[in-house]
This record gives sequence, C-alpha cells and structure tokens, in this order.
Amino acid sequence: MNLNDLRNLSDQFRPTRKMPVLFLGHGSPMNAIEENAFVMGFRKAASEMPKPNAILCISAHWYTSGTKLTAMDLPQTIHDFGSFPQALFDVQYPAPGSPELARAAKDLLAPVVVEEDHQWGLDHGAWSVIRHMYPEADIPVIQMSIDYTKPPQYHFDLAKRLHQLREKGILIIGSGNIIHNLRLIDWRNINTVGAGWDWAVEAREKTNRWLSEGDFQNLINYQQQGTALQYAVPSPDHYLPLMYSLGLKETTDELSLFNDELIGGSLSMTSVRIG
Repeated sequence: MNLNDLRNLSDQFRPTRKMPVLFLGHGSPMNAIEENAFVMGFRKAASEMPKPNAILCISAHWYTSGTKLTAMDLPQTIHDFGSFPQALFDVQYPAPGSPELARAAKDLLAPVVVEEDHQWGLDHGAWSVIRHMYPEADIPVIQMSIDYTKPPQYHFDLAKRLHQLREKGILIIGSGNIIHNLRLIDWRNINTVGAGWDWAVEAREKTNRWLSEGDFQNLINYQQQGTALQYAVPSPDHYLPLMYSLGLKETTDELSLFNDELIGGSLSMTSVRIG
C-alpha cells in the first residue's frame, strides 16, 4: 500500500485504538429473529468494544472463484436460504455499504487481484448476526468473499494484510461455524444446547484447546487431525472464516471464547474474540 493509499484510508476512517476481531458461529438463519443465549452473546460482544467506523465481514455464504469485495453504496439484504418462516424473509438490514473501505481493503490485499462487486450484498452469514450487534443498521458493512480454490494457509496469510484496518476503527468479522455437518444433524435435539455426537465433542475439545494455546497451525491443518475433524468440517466453507480471524491476531492480543456450545449433535456455536 503506497503513501497516498494510507492517507486516503486515514481521511475516510478516523484512527481508533486497535479494534478487536471476531469469529462468530452464526448457526441457523433463525437466530436472526429468535431470542436466545447466542444472540445475547452477539449483543454482549458488541457492548464490550468501541462502536466501529465500519465492518468488514467474511461470511461462509459468499464462496467464489477469486476474491471479491462488495463496493456498492446500498447493499441488498440477501435471503439465501429456503423452507423458513416468512418472518425471516421479511427481515431487511439496510446498513449502508462503503465503496471507500472496499477500495482501501483492495489496495491492502495487493498484489492479489480483488474484484469490486456491485451485485452481491449482505448474505445471512453477515446480517443475521450483525443485526443483533448493531440493530440500527447505521454502520457501513462490506463483505469479502472466500476464494474456494485456495487452501486454509492462503486465507490465514491473506488476512494479515488487512491488519491496518483495525487501527482505523474497522471491525473485521469472520462468520461461519467451526463444527458444521448438516448431514449428521440430530433433529430430535436441534434446539438442545450442549447436544453433540461423540466426534463433535472431541472436535470441540481439540479446536478449543488449539485456540486457547495459540496452536493455529493445527487449526490450519485441520484435515490432518483425525476422524473427528473430518466429520466436523466435511466442507471448508463454514470453517475458512475462522482462518481470517486468526490470521489477524497479533502477539499482544488476548483470545477468548463465547457462545461455546454444541447444538443439534453436529453444529457448534463457538465464537472467538481476539483483542
């Protein structure tokens, strides 16, 4: 990033003390309209940090070839799901976008080629959690897509290039689920907090230990960590947002967990605060 880009970033977003970084286990889209311990956890996380100048969200639900950033003034609310109550489809989250932040992030990510996107918007991985944190929808939000052609180490390393945004009041959120196997959901216990298959309990214990010990290499190399992790992460889409959050951790940042529960046998709501 050249000096002119740095000045432009400073002009658009006032300096703040370093913003935390979050990984949010977003779970079912119904969390957008339900009142439960998890959405209370999202609100609590927001109450314990400064109000951001803007938000950059990496959602499991924008999975593309190459990297894209939403760059429109008014992103649409995307209802990217089916078979849910009409009340969920009626939700709108009219937060503004930020073409300026998109350009700044694009410059920071160079030489990676990043496309400015004007078609996507805010998918439910973003708005279903952010609406609980900032219900007035008065904070600009942009999304960054996940390049499905790249391995976890690539995403972890790419995130590091965005670290300057933390000094400009930008809240960076990865939104997915560390354990996410919809094929093995226990529908009898879909709303039972603490319900997990044996492999899910093992995967949660391992990943939580690696998170608390700062052993990110084992998390990056999750595919080499045995059967429990293979069940926990049958596809990487919901897991890779965690790589972006962890890639932004600096040496002095503390890491803590919240919403750390299994539900439905094969889904974890575990969320992470860094800084």
